[in-house]
Amino acid sequence: MSDSTEMLKTAVIVEDDPDIRHLLVEVLEAAGFSTVSVGNGIDGVRAVIAYQPLITTLDVNMPGIDGFEAARRIRAQSDTYIIMLTGLEEEADVVLGLGAGADEYVVKPFRPRELRARIEALLRRPRAGGTAGAAPRQDSVGPSFPAARPAEQQAPAAVPPTAPPPAATSVPVVVPSSQGPEPREHAGAELAARPSSDVVARSNNAVTPGGGPWIVHRDLQLDPDSRIVLVGGDELELTRTEFDLLATLMESKRRVRSKADLTLVLRGESYVTSYFVGEADKRAIEAHMTNLRRKLGDNPANPRYIETVRGVGYRLTSELMAAP
Repeated sequence: MSDSTEMLKTAVIVEDDPDIRHLLVEVLEAAGFSTVSVGNGIDGVRAVIAYQPLITTLDVNMPGIDGFEAARRIRAQSDTYIIMLTGLEEEADVVLGLGAGADEYVVKPFRPRELRARIEALLRRPRAGGTAGAAPRQDSVGPSFPAARPAEQQAPAAVPPTAPPPAATSVPVVVPSSQGPEPREHAGAELAARPSSDVVARSNNAVTPGGGPWIVHRDLQLDPDSRIVLVGGDELELTRTEFDLLATLMESKRRVRSKADLTLVLRGESYVTSYFVGEADKRAIEAHMTNLRRKLGDNPANPRYIETVRGVGYRLTSELMAAP
């Protein structure tokens, strides 16, 4: 296997069971891989195309397309090593999986150390027509790779066998499920570049219980430190999720925040993640926004605080709009 492959080991995990998905993350990261995890076959195919991983694990029974169809689509566009992990143990299923393009077929429940050994054995196998140690191509993109990723970087020169590989540092990126990897800048830099008129209005003569200024929009006030929200001077009881959504929108002001953005905020991964945002996550954001608007007394048809940008996401209403 080439030195560049050793430095850029990425694995895509396609598994709808969160517990098994997390176990696979632990096994693969212990083996030196960066991981990208998705919960259905469609997102799995997209992730493989985007990241061109060294290893891909596939469940069979998943929402959307099953693992067999996902393997066929992946194999048509990538030479990643595919490991099927499934509870289907009939001979016909094994034959179907291997015929669809899988390199290994492992029946659940699997033993983590055995799985890791099988992965290491896979990586010792050359591809047909390749030299010993050849492995699937890796593009220099992924949730964590050594150093920063230049926009146009040539393939790394071969490193002499005696030279140790450089230490890897994680540089995660955000990847919506509908498109390939696209790095996002830190929120602070993004807001700093905006005109001062777009920055959140803050009261100059009032100090919050947290010691800083309130974030203010009309008669809505929010203190990020003490997590207090006032509407017309009256304190409003919000859940943690509702508060985080409201705080994100108030800090973003008129900048639209997509449902995918808000999902990542709730995960604590606003600008760095190795997970895709699925339709179920977006539906959950819609439900939380409905509850938040109800508590604010906000009418979506004639909003006072939060407006919907159809097909995109949410943002605050204009300060100049007349109160309904």
